[in-house]
Amino acid sequence: MVPAHVRILYLHQFFVTRDGTGGTRSYEFARHLVASGHEVTMVTAAAPGGARRGLTSEHEVDGIRVVEARGGYGDYVAATGMGYGRRLVAFGRFAGAATVAALRGPRPDVVFATSPPLTMALPGIAAARRWRAPLVFEVRDLWPEAPIQMGALRSPVARRAARALERAVYREATEVVALSPGMRDGVVATGVPPERVALIPNASDLDLFSPDVDPGDLRTRLELEDSFICAYFGTMGEANDLTQVVDAATQLQERGEHGVTFVLQGDGKRRPALERAVAERRLSNLVLLPAGDKQAAARLAAASDACMTLFKDVPILATNSPNKLFDTFAAGRPAIVNTDGWQRELVERNEAGVFVRPADAEHLADRVLFLRDNPDVTRRLGDNARALAEHEFDRKLLAERLRGVLERAAGKRT
Repeated sequence: MVPAHVRILYLHQFFVTRDGTGGTRSYEFARHLVASGHEVTMVTAAAPGGARRGLTSEHEVDGIRVVEARGGYGDYVAATGMGYGRRLVAFGRFAGAATVAALRGPRPDVVFATSPPLTMALPGIAAARRWRAPLVFEVRDLWPEAPIQMGALRSPVARRAARALERAVYREATEVVALSPGMRDGVVATGVPPERVALIPNASDLDLFSPDVDPGDLRTRLELEDSFICAYFGTMGEANDLTQVVDAATQLQERGEHGVTFVLQGDGKRRPALERAVAERRLSNLVLLPAGDKQAAARLAAASDACMTLFKDVPILATNSPNKLFDTFAAGRPAIVNTDGWQRELVERNEAGVFVRPADAEHLADRVLFLRDNPDVTRRLGDNARALAEHEFDRKLLAERLRGVLERAAGKRT
């Protein structure tokens, strides 16, 4: 039996609205759940200066009861900019604070915990047991395999502990949500029955990113009215191989190709190194913009001719389901991807962009020139990208899919 009104305890360390910087998946989904008649309590990390007078503070956002807990970083970019050791300590500290907040009530009908970090499994399991409620666990990255391959988890003891926590949360969860086919396969490989794993990828916000968005005077301010703009918006961290862009810009400048400009918008651990490289090489065809909110990213996409989704050449990163790719589709711009997996299959099968070999600057430079020199092809790829966003990745369609998962889980409790 599916209950008409479900009380959902939603646990996510990095809860961001459209006014913030970072992925807004939890906000958009929670907003949809509230509009569907359900009750959502979001436990997240306190913003800087938040929850000063106690462990938690509360406020409401679009009908969502937001409980901010001290002890962690609510800014994903700031968290990824920390050293691995400090980051793990911060994740553990927040897991403790979130556990206390989750156990205070009110009693939920279902607990929905989302990672990364994997430590969000701790408050998820604790709350599910305390309230005797079903647990739905969302896997946004394959932890602990992702930090292991990235070199973040080097200690054998830490790896064993992380794998034990992974197995524990999968055993406890009534259902698991995976964001890509690769993540789903990774979860199933641990022994979770396939029928308990729902595929709900990241989504396209069709009302925010669109070919019809007015970019304002962005091209004029950057003095790029006649340039082919290849954009990137998002985190500039270890996982994002933006050195490939710097090297491609260097090659184009050395070839005398002055009709292409790379525009990178965002912040993160690798940004200072990128700034130094641009200055040292005197690159006039690479512009670094400060991080902005989702509206700023939408304007940049609209002002661009193509948008990049790039990652470091690490196998586990090929399973990613990055927001920026689905934002690119919604914007109606060709997507340039460099992971040889699901992302490549999406853009090539649907003719919605092009694949470039990871860490291959020359290939990136050549493919960008191809797009510039073939405007009809570029336009067609962009049109196909928008159609793909509308037909397969509309945020409303995927939010409905999540609603079904949570209602089904809550019904099992009933």
